[in-house]
Amino acid sequence: MTFTSDFGSGSPLVAAMKGVVLAGCPNAVLVDVSHEVPRFDVFAGAFMLFAGTRHFSSGSVHLVVVDPGVGSARRRLAIRAGGRYYVGPDNGLFAIVIEEVGLQKAVELAPRSGVSPTFEGRDVFAPAAAALASGVPL
Repeated sequence: MTFTSDFGSGSPLVAAMKGVVLAGCPNAVLVDVSHEVPRFDVFAGAFMLFAGTRHFSSGSVHLVVVDPGVGSARRRLAIRAGGRYYVGPDNGLFAIVIEEVGLQKAVELAPRSGVSPTFEGRDVFAPAAAALASGVPL
């Protein structure tokens, strides 16, 4: 599983999300693409996501959080594209991946109670990525 964000190197937010992933999928191998995406730069995040994940095998899971709209009404998605899974906000982060390899399926992640409106990466996206990595179908 890869992880891409704009949180910054050494951020405790990165560790918190990895903890959630490992709690849900203890055998996950976590690979950091980058946590130095310029803050809230969705286009840069989309490029990093595509460039950093395109050589991973079919069935791999890629978690991405670059989200200027955190807490807003934008959708929370899990998609399958090019045989790989991607999880994150529906704000353009998946655009290059979809353009290059095509969209196979997209699902909106169901709302959950007790979710922090400012840390959906931990409370929504990380559990979804862990579930996919554990073999739960999209």
